[in-house]
Amino acid sequence: MADIAIAALAAPPSRLLAGLRRSGPRLWIGAVLVALLMLAAIFAPVFAPHDPLEQDLMSAQLPPAWMTGGDHTYLLGTDSLGRCVLSRLIYSARTAVMVALIAATLAALIGVALGLFAGSFGGWVDQSISRLIDVWMAFPPVLLSIVLAAVIGAGLTSVIAAIVVVDWTRFARVIRAETMVQLTRDYAAAAQVIGLSRARLLRLEILPNLVPLLVTLLAVEMGIAILVEVILSFVGISVAGDTPTWGSMIAEGRQIVYQAPWIMALPIVCIITSVIGLNLFGDGLRLALDPVQRS
Repeated sequence: MADIAIAALAAPPSRLLAGLRRSGPRLWIGAVLVALLMLAAIFAPVFAPHDPLEQDLMSAQLPPAWMTGGDHTYLLGTDSLGRCVLSRLIYSARTAVMVALIAATLAALIGVALGLFAGSFGGWVDQSISRLIDVWMAFPPVLLSIVLAAVIGAGLTSVIAAIVVVDWTRFARVIRAETMVQLTRDYAAAAQVIGLSRARLLRLEILPNLVPLLVTLLAVEMGIAILVEVILSFVGISVAGDTPTWGSMIAEGRQIVYQAPWIMALPIVCIITSVIGLNLFGDGLRLALDPVQRS
């Protein structure tokens, strides 16, 4: 009895290529956008033309280079303190990626563990976890994140903790439902007949078949984590004030939107592009890895 998901990953190259082709352009578009985001975050000191904290008040609010009055030294212009907008956008990607990766991974670990327990044990275990999920999801997630970050205190750790505490429910609910579905399949019944323990059944049979779903959930959660971090930095309770973030750039640009609209518009474009890229990449990987879609 082979693990379906593992067998899919270990399939011949021709089948893997067929799955990648079937996923359509969304996978490749998403992969390019995600790769650009990751490269900007990893190699920010290399790509950034200026120090993101360096101020030049004589060059404040310069428009992008292609606009009248622009300076080719600052391709995307400068902000109200004369700081390079392009450099700040690139360094802000580092903060966004760090929050997204850590917060989404921790939320997935907690949510998947609770979802597997609830879906496999049933009874009072399922009822207790389900009621906890319902109560937790009754609170507006963004508002709860703001309250938690404000209580814990500003800082990257506080932002990550707030996202994890709020968003583990998304993984738990979906994994619980899918685990219950998988346990009704023939392969799960066969595994129980041959004497496979509950723990080995979950680890060897159920969990591998949840990989395509987990990939999609992780990608979506990373996009949500980026949005939450933007909101928290916009209201001033995210990372330290001198650390570039897209949210703080939007907050600054909002005050001078009529004089320098690019300061606010450019980080918004980065946010939208990043979230769309993560969603396209996750959905494309799900179609490529899902053995049902590939059959």
